[in-house]
Amino acid sequence: MAGRFAPRPAGTTVRGGRAVVPAGVPRQAAAPGRERLWAPEGPLDLRLVLGPLRRGPGDPTFRALPDGSVWRASRTPLGPATLRVTAHGGAVRGQAWGPGAEWLLEQLPELLGAADDPSAFRPRHRLLALTRHRRPGLRLTRTGLVLESLIPTVLEQKVTTVEAYAAWRTLVQRFGEPAPGPVPARMYVMPAPRTWALIPSWEWRRAGVDDKRASTVLRAVRVAARLEEAAGMSPAAARQRLEAVSGIGPWTSAETVQRSHGAPDEVTTGDLHLPGIVGYALAGNRHADDAEMLRLLQPYAGQRHRAARLILLSGQVPPRRAPRMPRGHVGRL
Repeated sequence: MAGRFAPRPAGTTVRGGRAVVPAGVPRQAAAPGRERLWAPEGPLDLRLVLGPLRRGPGDPTFRALPDGSVWRASRTPLGPATLRVTAHGGAVRGQAWGPGAEWLLEQLPELLGAADDPSAFRPRHRLLALTRHRRPGLRLTRTGLVLESLIPTVLEQKVTTVEAYAAWRTLVQRFGEPAPGPVPARMYVMPAPRTWALIPSWEWRRAGVDDKRASTVLRAVRVAARLEEAAGMSPAAARQRLEAVSGIGPWTSAETVQRSHGAPDEVTTGDLHLPGIVGYALAGNRHADDAEMLRLLQPYAGQRHRAARLILLSGQVPPRRAPRMPRGHVGRL
């Protein structure tokens, strides 16, 4: 989790009525299929908001280009689609292609945090107050799509993020479909539920996915329609429905609804690193467990996930004392 939310330079920021974009980089000229302009209230950092949706630097469903644009390829209820988001002055411009283009543009404000209320957060620790001041464009994204967050999260269970990202990249490129529109090279839409269900066992192993995680994905896609219905539920009810699928526990459900629902209070438990990071940042305790982490985050009830995000963005992490977790690959066994 710490690696996924590590601070990165923000290439496009809407702040004070202007867009901050690297100088000298020409914008990509692309004829849009459909288009929408939306003016956010307050500062909005596109890459900071959409960053949690990126599954590694080689994610075939996500691109952040030097011209400041962010691209996403999604499988919507109306079909596959690609969305390009850029900042122009105090507004955001969304361009979309594919059968699901209208759906993506309709969801654009929520994707960029329109349903989120950053003012509800009251920092009680200097680190959180300072990080929020330095990151005023942070909003919590809400995709409205469950499966596209659930499947890569399942692939991240009990392995390093490098292994999980490689598995996601391999499976999407091999079994997904090319993203519609004039997209950057090698962008793909993730496979449909039926396609996931038909992936042979040896292809899962070739991608480095063990039988337990592959079986969890297969159980999930068999009830894909029921899981997608959870997007219209409260975060707590959505987590309950997700956890009814064998192999999906509190860690996976929290990581999913943080993205699908923009849930500000659904803090991740069961993470290998997060309790120690939160404990170290708020109390100098690098050995904190889940119970201690939840105790430290209790003053932020209702906003605990936002507090954890700010801690991760602060870069205040305990010094490493042990080697990284060894990488494995089930396909080589």
